Amino acid sequence: MTDIPAPLAAPLTFGVYTGVRLELEHPDSVPKAAQLGLEPPRYCGQCGRRMVVQVRPDGWSARCSRHGTVDSVELAQR
Repeated sequence: MTDIPAPLAAPLTFGVYTGVRLELEHPDSVPKAAQLGLEPPRYCGQCGRRMVVQVRPDGWSARCSRHGTVDSVELAQR
């Protein structure tokens, strides 16, 4: 059994704000709010699928149907 990588685990294949393969993504395609760290990721970095995102007063959580859930609190602890 192999471990399934988390939605934002390195190495990423897809842009987490655009859903486009990283080698095809243009730097200007990332929204300014995301560049400033004001937007949660909207796409899974492993498969490019749109994630279910919930924004809370203390952060956000995002869930990919294939790669599981990631929470901003977890990322802050790394």
